[in-house]
Amino acid sequence: EVQLVESGGGLVQPGGSLKLSCAASGFIFSNEPMSWVRQAPGKGPEWISSISSYGGGGIYADDVKGRFTISRDNTINTLYLQMNSLKPEDTAVYFCAKAAKIFALVRQTWGRGTQVTVSS
Repeated sequence: EVQLVESGGGLVQPGGSLKLSCAASGFIFSNEPMSWVRQAPGKGPEWISSISSYGGGGIYADDVKGRFTISRDNTINTLYLQMNSLKPEDTAVYFCAKAAKIFALVRQTWGRGTQVTVSS
């Protein structure tokens, strides 16, 4: 059974940082591209970033480029999202997805999510 368990969310002030983690199990993690998706209250899901199976070639949505960094550690089956210079509009539930960008908005590929709230 595929399991994706996100962690690391919380309340942070504008300009602050958080690092999200996604622990993966039930599949060969090192074979799969992975993504991060977020969903703000009352809005549809938004693709944030994707990374190749071997960890190269991170790609980003324009509104997080230069602030967020995706990475992975295939030795411990974990995906990360380092988020810097956080803004109130980054407030959302963040999901990791067992998918490349093209399929990242398919809900069935997501974990349960972790809440990120950016507020003073």
